[in-house]
Amino acid sequence: MSSSATRSPLSPTVPTVEPAADDSPALRSARRVLQAERDALDTLASTLGPDFDAAVTRLLACRGRVTVTGMGKSGHVGRKIAATMASTGTLAQFVHPAEASHGDLGMIGREDLVLALSNSGNTPELSDLIAYTRRFGIPLVGITARADGALAQASDVALVLPPHGEACPLGLAPTTSTTLMMALGDALAVALLEARGFSARDFQVFHPGGRLGKALLRVGDVMHSGEALPLVTAETPMSRALIEMSRKGFGCVGIVASLDAAGTPGPLLGVVTDGDLRRHMAPDLVARPAGDIMTRDPRTVPPSMLAAEALHIMNAGERRITNLFVVENGRPVGFIHMHDLLRAGVD
Repeated sequence: MSSSATRSPLSPTVPTVEPAADDSPALRSARRVLQAERDALDTLASTLGPDFDAAVTRLLACRGRVTVTGMGKSGHVGRKIAATMASTGTLAQFVHPAEASHGDLGMIGREDLVLALSNSGNTPELSDLIAYTRRFGIPLVGITARADGALAQASDVALVLPPHGEACPLGLAPTTSTTLMMALGDALAVALLEARGFSARDFQVFHPGGRLGKALLRVGDVMHSGEALPLVTAETPMSRALIEMSRKGFGCVGIVASLDAAGTPGPLLGVVTDGDLRRHMAPDLVARPAGDIMTRDPRTVPPSMLAAEALHIMNAGERRITNLFVVENGRPVGFIHMHDLLRAGVD
């Protein structure tokens, strides 16, 4: 990293938080800790330089896994960095340095890269792992506060943290140092994400569970397709259309321009719903062709649409829609019912 302490023009100007006269001792302590860590992060941002670019280049060139390692608090930070990288498109794992000395070195392949964290740069538990990378030519990127430490000296690229004091009043508990390591790990992960063009769609693949996964679900993830689609042609008598409608169980049937022997549909022309049946109720209903009964140009959605947006379309307006055909290039490729979206946890 560059030793320049010039503030980046992109860095936000944040006013210093002055303790209020009526602050409790706990609040004064909290403000002091956060101020110290924020100041250190500002310095880190302003001193990033070519070494960061070199580390990203090495990480992008890695054809195997990024193996993150660290001891104690650095190890806890390392686990988080590995998890963040793995969830944003970088194949990553965490290996405990002490376990590495007892067989887990076998988890590190010749195509891998090791990202090692040590504030002091002289953590003894890292020595076997560092020696292993040097012996087999495995790239080593170090994050440390000591440019003269063993880790920085052995690394292919050393990301040296700027001088900082720990926020702990004793100057002993890892506080500011772990915050800097965590933030630098996030910076690496995001730089890799952007360099790879990692998209929200890619993100959803790695985050299928929880609220985030539900928010990123697409219509194509929850739709019915293939044989499940209720489809007939415009010439089909309503007697047969009603059978298809009942057999598929969605309360409607799609009307297409053509339907070949393999079941491949032509363009979607319209739909027949329960409401259409009520509006056209007459003695000759079952004898009429489905094209006479259908509602033309129904509302449809593409498979790429967010499922939450499709649910909004269903709920919009005075008349709620309970189901939608999914159309691509004019042809029906799927079908979604409101219950499918609710079961998937979309809201």
